[in-house]
Formats: sequence, structure tokens, C-alpha cells
Amino acid sequence: MTDLLDLSGRVALITGAGQGVGRQIALHFATHGAAVVINDYHIDRAESVTSEIAAMGSKALAIRADVTDLASVKAMVAEANNAFGRIDILVNNAGNAGAVPDPAARKPFWETGPEVWNSFLGVNLYGVINCSGACIPGMIERQGGRIVTIISDAGRSGEAGLEVYSGAKAGAAGFTRAVARTLGRHQITANCIAIAATMTPAIEGRLKSDPDLLKKMMEKYVIRRPGQPTDVANMALFLASEASAWITGQTYPVNGGFSFAM
Repeated sequence: MTDLLDLSGRVALITGAGQGVGRQIALHFATHGAAVVINDYHIDRAESVTSEIAAMGSKALAIRADVTDLASVKAMVAEANNAFGRIDILVNNAGNAGAVPDPAARKPFWETGPEVWNSFLGVNLYGVINCSGACIPGMIERQGGRIVTIISDAGRSGEAGLEVYSGAKAGAAGFTRAVARTLGRHQITANCIAIAATMTPAIEGRLKSDPDLLKKMMEKYVIRRPGQPTDVANMALFLASEASAWITGQTYPVNGGFSFAM
């Protein structure tokens, strides 16, 4: 029986893969046979994950690139193509939910300006556009590919205090749907995964500073536990594989029932 989740012979580029969800997606993909390009703004993180994958006997390459800078992204894609000859799968995972750990300490967006807004728009929206645009020509040439973009439930339902972030994530979802319509005839699919509270370093940091926060957060969830990076990686693997060949333009919540989708 054919294993539809087998990624052998494919090359995946995962942005922001030096830790958290991105790291777990990279490990998942490598376990299922893919060669993996590990992108992170912090090269030491990327190299650490690359070492993990190499220890598994799989191929990986660490590349530092700023996804908000198109020239940097194009150089990354060129380096990946030189190393592996192609990029079959792009996972737009790099994201920025803000540097202020306590939501109550954030200023209302109308009291800030582009100097704050652009940090959200740059990574969460322009980063997706930059990386997709750099990878799509090769996918069209080969008549096939997968684009998976990690967004947030904030982009589906809105998040008080994170208006610009919510807008950027919603924009990434709209962009993905349009890309799906444009590229379907080339056998390229594009889908989103919307995540909620997932145990990443940012969330873990907040929980350390407020031991009661987890209980408060989980009151809003049907499955009363935070998400794990593996939960997201499982869906990413599915959407990157042949098992999802007839699925495109969709957003899949992986959120423990924080919000529902039709």
C-alpha cells in the first residue's frame, strides 16, 4: 500500500524553524523522508535543528534569512536550490505576535503607529508574500508544489488587543486563497493552519510569569489543554503530502476547540 504521507525525494523550506512549531514541522518532515531547509533569523537556532535532523540520518540545511526582506528571501531560495535542486514544499511558519509578554501592558493600536504595526505586517503578511513569491516560479516549472501557511485563530475571529496582528494573519489567509485559485491548474495547493494557544517558547514564557494563566486560558477551550507543536506538525504533514492532493484554499483550525469552523 502506498504511504501518502511519504515525503521521500521532496525538499521542504520551513521559515522560522529554529524552535517551537517550525522545529517540530521540520522534524516531522525529515522523519517522513524530506530534505529540509531550516530558515531562522537566528542562525544558531537553525543550525541546532539541522544537527538534530542530521543525527536522524536525514538531509537538512540551515539558512539565516529575514523573511521581511525580499532580497534576503530570494538569496535563501537560490541557496536552497543550489543545495537540493528544488523546493517542493514551502511552510510559511515565521510569525510575530509582539514582544510584550503581558497583553494588559500593550498599548491600544491607535496610540501607536507604523513603527509598531510594521513589525506585525512585515513578518506575518509580507513574509508570507515574499517567500511564496520566491518559491512559486520553481513550482510552476515543475507543475506541482505545496504551500502551507501557519496563521492564528486571531486571523479568523479577531483578538482584542492584537488588532494589527489579527489583520496581518487574516491578510495571509486571504492571500493564500487567492494563490490557491491562481495556481491550482499547475497542481500547486495552498492552505492555512490556524493555531491557538500552543506551547511555544513565547507561551511558555508567559506561563512562567503567571502560574494561573494556563487555567484561565483553558476555560475557553473544548479540549482543556494547550496545543503542542506536534499537533500542528501533524496537520502540516498532511497538507504537504499527497494525501491532501485535492485540498486547496482552505484554513484548518488546530486549536483544541477554541473556535469552530464550518
